[in-house]
Amino acid sequence: MPKLGMKPLRRASLVQATITEIGRAQSLDVTVGQIAKTAGMSTALAHHYFGGKNEIFLAAMRHILTEYGAQVRSRLEQATTPFERAEAIITASFDKTCFAPATVCAWMTLYAAAPTQPEMKRLLSLYQARLRSNLTHALRPLTVKPEADADMIAALIDGLYLREALSDEGSRKTAQHMALLALNMIVKDRR
Repeated sequence: MPKLGMKPLRRASLVQATITEIGRAQSLDVTVGQIAKTAGMSTALAHHYFGGKNEIFLAAMRHILTEYGAQVRSRLEQATTPFERAEAIITASFDKTCFAPATVCAWMTLYAAAPTQPEMKRLLSLYQARLRSNLTHALRPLTVKPEADADMIAALIDGLYLREALSDEGSRKTAQHMALLALNMIVKDRR
């Protein structure tokens, strides 16, 4: 087994520390020094591996998106019909890992930064395009307008996620149920 160098370990530690610090601050209003301290390394080393706070945050969001993608793929492997594929995508979008407080703060930060920061906008656009593509693929045999229906469900997923993540009484299960109810209304008897 090949030996894992320090660079990937330190980068992973900085990514985790970034998610932790954003969760603690509930915004991107953290310093590279705070992130480095949480990761157990110097500020200079953090700058060496990522350059700056935005680059570390982008790496943290890529990590979160990678985990989300793994959750989607895991659920899709169990799906045997197009309807079950659509259900799997929705269910993965409301998995408990998506609602970890630090993860919620990271998503909120991404949405807030995307209008003014091109790299963050690009990352958000990639997530949205993949979600739309996966939903369109699942809905193609089920509806006459799969692209439009995929757009609607994707918007509903994002909206319900934001609403429930920000609500004191919110429930990811309620949000998931509402999105699945919308899927059933769109598909009706085409299963």
